[in-house]
Amino acid sequence: MIELKEIKDLPTLMRWREEVIRHVFGQEPDDRLLAANRHYYARHIADGSHFAFVAAVDGEDTGCGAICLTDELPSPDNPSGRCAYLMNIYVREAFRRQGVAHQIVSCLIDEAKKRGCGKIYLETTTDGKPLYSSLGFRDMPDMMKYYDTDH
Repeated sequence: MIELKEIKDLPTLMRWREEVIRHVFGQEPDDRLLAANRHYYARHIADGSHFAFVAAVDGEDTGCGAICLTDELPSPDNPSGRCAYLMNIYVREAFRRQGVAHQIVSCLIDEAKKRGCGKIYLETTTDGKPLYSSLGFRDMPDMMKYYDTDH
């Protein structure tokens, strides 16, 4: 059985964020990056715009996911302008293909809806595309771009 619970304390969030950086981004987080993450979480958890959840299977923490709430310009398909970004969706290797990621993302979608979000955005790898497609996400070709400020 998969159990989801909200993460409200900074040390737990930081442990998961470090694991995400190591395993998703394939990098060892340095002190500067960890300090920036700590600052982000401290500010956005306090103001209620960031929510994170951990998934447990038989009492063992197996994965995590987070949502950042923000506003964009109101539009015909999102009159309120309230939107959310799904972030840090991660499941430990030993627990993949057991429905954990699906449960995490479903929980995050429900939370975004409860908080009045008309749109939910995410970035994913090609490996994650089947999961997100099954939950109703559509591709947004050429919509989101990355700009490298170092170049």
